[in-house]
Amino acid sequence: MDTEAQQPTERDRSSSPSVSAGASQEAAPDTEGPGGRSRFAFAGPFAGRFTQWLPGGRISLSLLVCLLFLLLLNTFVAQPFQIPSGSMENALRIGDRVLVNKLAYRFGAEPQRGDVIVFDGTGYFGNSDYIKRVVGVGGDHVVCCDKEGSIQVNGRSVDESTFLYPGDDPSTVDFDAVVPPGTLFVLGDHRSHSSDSRDHLGSPGGGMIPVDDVIGRADWIIWPYAHLTGLTRPSAYARVPGAVGAHG
Repeated sequence: MDTEAQQPTERDRSSSPSVSAGASQEAAPDTEGPGGRSRFAFAGPFAGRFTQWLPGGRISLSLLVCLLFLLLLNTFVAQPFQIPSGSMENALRIGDRVLVNKLAYRFGAEPQRGDVIVFDGTGYFGNSDYIKRVVGVGGDHVVCCDKEGSIQVNGRSVDESTFLYPGDDPSTVDFDAVVPPGTLFVLGDHRSHSSDSRDHLGSPGGGMIPVDDVIGRADWIIWPYAHLTGLTRPSAYARVPGAVGAHG
């Protein structure tokens, strides 16, 4: 099986930016404890003993704080992933590193048609993380292909020419699917080299990806430098009407 967006990213069957935190805090005038003694005075002896346990003393302590900050950043805010396959060409090429925004779908926001997402495919696509483009959201009726050979979403044909791999058809496999609420229908841009929702319609979950399994949205190509660019949502889906009965 060819796997897709694991960390490093893995691909399907068929087919780190470093941020250091140096934010210092100074004792404010109102930080005195009982008896007028600053509460920070108690931290001095403890910090001195703690740094004795570390090689390099205070320098190592600063490095430890920076590493802890980077770990928290990687876990909750943004995470780099490597692309080892061609199922998202030409938007993403083999060897590209993308920065995945883990806050994109927090605080009530949800994936939108056209977003490039990284998700946990365990139990649906395979035991790894994958990267695909969202074509249908909960309630959407996704069909391929219409008489012009295009994908239709909610009765509207979608012009995918700006991101579909040159020479590829929108799909060589016919499908007609209604996306259940809370799930996503996803496709690779390089359709002839991507195993995606089309290929798993008969599998558990019907090829749909639960929104809860989305790790985040790929917002930037950060490496190599020559490919440095932001990944924006294409306008192809802007005229797609909302699904009948969908809540948004």
